[in-house]
Amino acid sequence: MKFADLHLHTVFSDGTYTPQQLVAESARAGLSAIAITDHDTVDGIPSAAAIAEKENIELLPGIELTVEYKGNEIHLLGYLIDYESPSLLEKLKILKENRIERIYKITDKLKNMGVVLKPEAVFAIAGKGTVGRLHIARAMVKEKLVNSIYGAFKIYIGDKCPAYVLGFRLSPQEAIKIIKDTGGIPVLAHPYIMNNDELISEFSGFGLRGLEVYYPEHTQGMVNHYLEIAKKCNLLVTGGSDYHGEPKPNVKIGSVKVSYELVEKLKQAKI
Repeated sequence: MKFADLHLHTVFSDGTYTPQQLVAESARAGLSAIAITDHDTVDGIPSAAAIAEKENIELLPGIELTVEYKGNEIHLLGYLIDYESPSLLEKLKILKENRIERIYKITDKLKNMGVVLKPEAVFAIAGKGTVGRLHIARAMVKEKLVNSIYGAFKIYIGDKCPAYVLGFRLSPQEAIKIIKDTGGIPVLAHPYIMNNDELISEFSGFGLRGLEVYYPEHTQGMVNHYLEIAKKCNLLVTGGSDYHGEPKPNVKIGSVKVSYELVEKLKQAKI
């Protein structure tokens, strides 16, 4: 059987592997297909595509867009997108600026709590990548402000925590349209985080096409639950490890993988 990991991050967002390293490790893991789904950027895809062909791995161009809905942060995956679309690239520039503004707001909140973290320390870790909370957590560990990435999220920057800032200006409807306008397939990422299954059918009404059923935090009971919802809402099923590298050492490439049959169904849905 052939397998795929459809949720992977590189240094172009908050992962620690270059696209080339990610493809090479995916080959070692025995995967036949992968999707690079960096946050709000497609910059890692071209270099990954070049080596994927040599490694005989099928690369599905993807993205993970962050949206706001009813005061919550929600992630939407886009698969088989036209990552060279000028319209998409223009929108991603705006999202990158929003992310930078958010870092300043979060570090201001931390300062008001007596935790001094310079934004420059966060940007230094992010490098070329779209900057996010994982970079803040890594910077906090490096500056010895917390003992662990988990602690940074648990105490300071996790959802609903004191230094958390929502700060995204994209609605689910807009994100779904962006993905579909590039010929892509919009999929709801890690639905357990929302803790509100009613939103799945609501997003289906906005044009959502798939549901990430297989995910590291999903128990078998949850997998069965989301398979049922996907069937009920006529949604495609996807899954992946959400691999980031060093910041999440327990999650390995291919630790969550799906049958290649699900990749074929994604491609059929695009036709």
